[in-house]
Amino acid sequence: MDQTLRQPQAIELEDVHVTLPSRAGAVAILRGIDLDVSLGEAVAVIGPSGSGKSTLLMVTAGLERATSGRVAVAGKDLGTLDEDGLARLRANKIGIVFQSFHLVPTMTAIENVALPMEFLGKDDAMDAARDALEEVGLSHRTTHFPGQLSGGEQQRVAIARALSTRPTLILADEPTGNLDLSTGALVMDLLFTLKERTGATLLLITHDRELATRCDRIVSVADGRIVDDGAPVSASAS
Repeated sequence: MDQTLRQPQAIELEDVHVTLPSRAGAVAILRGIDLDVSLGEAVAVIGPSGSGKSTLLMVTAGLERATSGRVAVAGKDLGTLDEDGLARLRANKIGIVFQSFHLVPTMTAIENVALPMEFLGKDDAMDAARDALEEVGLSHRTTHFPGQLSGGEQQRVAIARALSTRPTLILADEPTGNLDLSTGALVMDLLFTLKERTGATLLLITHDRELATRCDRIVSVADGRIVDDGAPVSASAS
């Protein structure tokens, strides 16, 4: 294939392996993952518990080092970056939404959202955080602490925080896992709307196949390997 015709990639994983120690010996979590995600694409990663889905996301975020193989995000080879370099890349380019909201309990909603922007030294962090909360429908909850918010509200604060720096890549790991069905649906509607509005790339880890069909591609993982990769098929078409 002519490399000059190759589309720019938001994510490039080449023969990625992750092996972790355990009392019983080394455990292979990822076993030779090859995955390209184009700019602006939405890709769902599905598979059973323990299949390696979350580890794949952690490696992409630079929160877990690959044992071998190449990981590149936004054109940067993560293997060449130290921890400070990885932190700067995440702050500038990556927004992460976890199943557990990971909000700082002693900080208000607006302070939580402002955190990544303050890390980047932005003078207008609080104003931008206020705008981000308004974007997720929480302009009336800026001074509330996480403990004063519902689960759905906490996840919306987490989304506002993740997208406050206008990242080019959104990584979402089971973002509705701690929410009821109706609240989860509203949160995902919001996430997809913001993704389209910003033009960001989305890598979504989920066990929900119906949710996965909202993405451009579905990648199925089993036992640390990709076993299927293709366009989604709706339930009505199957």
